[in-house]
Amino acid sequence: MGTPSQGSAAVAAARVNFCPLDLVPVFAKEMIAGGAAGAFSKTAIAPLERVKILLQTRTNEFGSLGVLNSLKKVRQHDGIMGFYKGNGASVLRIVPYAALHFMAYERYRCWILNNCPSLGTGPLVDLLAGSASGGTAVLCTYPLDLARTKLAFQVNGSDQPNRALKMTSAHPTYGGIRDVFRCVYAEGGVRALYRGVGLKAHVPEDYKNSVTLRLSCGAAAGLFGQTLTYPLDVVRRQMQVQSNQQHDQSGIPRIRGTFQGLKTIKQTQGWRQLFAGLSLNYIKVVPSVAIGFTAYDTMKHLLKIPPREKKTSGQGS
Repeated sequence: MGTPSQGSAAVAAARVNFCPLDLVPVFAKEMIAGGAAGAFSKTAIAPLERVKILLQTRTNEFGSLGVLNSLKKVRQHDGIMGFYKGNGASVLRIVPYAALHFMAYERYRCWILNNCPSLGTGPLVDLLAGSASGGTAVLCTYPLDLARTKLAFQVNGSDQPNRALKMTSAHPTYGGIRDVFRCVYAEGGVRALYRGVGLKAHVPEDYKNSVTLRLSCGAAAGLFGQTLTYPLDVVRRQMQVQSNQQHDQSGIPRIRGTFQGLKTIKQTQGWRQLFAGLSLNYIKVVPSVAIGFTAYDTMKHLLKIPPREKKTSGQGS
């Protein structure tokens, strides 16, 4: 007797429960969440990142100024927007990088849990998944990181040559990301776009159930890991700003590899240069990790992304 009304009520309830997000694949949601988290995080710390790159590369002009005076000099030469020079390339890179990184991490971790149960669920699984996902993301987005460094290296009204790097030819002035790609590709082809790629690595932190624990563990792991690998970051940045046409002057060789670069910087610029700007890493790592993971958690909640733990497919199907 109440069948028609019951049927219409069921249809209405189904419409109420239906959400367009349910049609979006989980991996796409993970990419969106990771990309948004990376964009928020990078934009928030862009001024500190810009100064860090200048301390790493323009050693003669910024090396003795310190963080606060470097910030003042950037504002004096480039204005407020100077703090965000190269941030467009950084965000353009970090969105696909973070998206690939978070998504690939979840996928690699899930695959390891399903196919290698003997490894358990401890730090080793996170290390393997993090290494694989980091390598995947780096290879796909590294040219944008190079463009970001070259754009951030430019300082308006700063014609003083960088004696520490002993450049024989003036650095070109780039008009934007496309201009960087065009000039670098014309200079050395695809290989030049990946100059220093072997020195870039990133391993994500273990995902915890508690957001507070995740932020604390992430920040601590970030501080420790970045301190150990920071000299490699300095070598990478200096490799990125040099060009194929730059030859050694006064007997100083051009940086061509990791160990040779470490030795060259230590001999010509001093061992302290290998840690130039490290304090900025300490300052920015906590807000960066906090903003990144909080934004990722928030996006996962908004996009209704289910937790990716070990699947039950192995129990029989």
